[in-house]
Amino acid sequence: MSDPSARTLPLHIAIIMDGNGRWAARRGLPRTMGHRKGVEAVRETVRAAGELGIRYLTLYAFSSENWSRPEPEVNDLMGLLKVFIRRDLAELHRQNVRVRIIGDRWNLRSDVLPLLLEAEETTRNNTAITVCIAFNYGSRDEIARAMQSLAVDVAEGRLSPEQITPPLIASRLDTAGMPDPDLVIRTSGEERLSNFLLWQSAYSEFVFMPEYWPDFDRAMLMRAIDIYRQRDRRFGNVAPASAAASSATPPPASLAVGS
Repeated sequence: MSDPSARTLPLHIAIIMDGNGRWAARRGLPRTMGHRKGVEAVRETVRAAGELGIRYLTLYAFSSENWSRPEPEVNDLMGLLKVFIRRDLAELHRQNVRVRIIGDRWNLRSDVLPLLLEAEETTRNNTAITVCIAFNYGSRDEIARAMQSLAVDVAEGRLSPEQITPPLIASRLDTAGMPDPDLVIRTSGEERLSNFLLWQSAYSEFVFMPEYWPDFDRAMLMRAIDIYRQRDRRFGNVAPASAAASSATPPPASLAVGS
C-alpha cells in the first residue's frame, strides 16, 4: 500500500456503513450487538480520518427507510445515538471536530432532536475535520425538499425558473457549503447507493468492500483511499494519452466504478 502522502487524498469521504446485523448473525449474536460494535468502528474511523487530514467525512447512520425496522431495533439505534453524543461530543469538541447533521430533522423524536442540535451548535466553530452524520436521511427526500423551497421562491416572485441552475439546487440541499464526496465507500459487499447522496455523488469514485462495518478500521480506510488514488478522475473529459497509458490496468471489478 502506498504512502498516503504520496498522492492527493480525497477531500471528502462518504461511507455507507452496512452490515451490522449480518456481522452479529454470523456470530450468533443479536443485531443490537452489531450496532454497538459499529459505533466503535465509527469512533476509529473518525479518529483515523482526522489524523490522515481528510477534511469532510459523511457517515450514513440512519436512513429515512430504517423506521420500518422492528421497533426494538429502532429504539436501540436511538439509544446508541444518544450515548454516542453524550459520551463522545466533548472529546470531538476537544479535537476541534465539527459535527454536522443532514436529513429531515424536524420529524425526529423529542428525545433525539435536541441532542443533534446540541452537537451541531457546540462544534459549530471548529475547524478540523467536519463529521457529517446522515440521520433520518434519504436523498430523494432531500432533493424533493430542495425543489419545494425553490418552487416557493418562484411562486412568490423571488426567483424565475431560468435562474434555477445546478449550483443553486446544490445550495438548497442539506449538504450546502460542503464539497461533493470524492470517494464513496460501502461495506458488506453490497454495491448500490441506497438513496444516499444521489445528487452529490455524480462524479464520486466508488469502492465497495466485502467486510462488514463493525470490522472496518484504519487499515481498511487506507485500502479504500489507496484504491481511490489509483483512479483516473476525468469528470467527463478525455484523459491525456500519458495518463491513459499509466492506468491501462483497471482495478478489480468488485472494487468499483469511477467516472
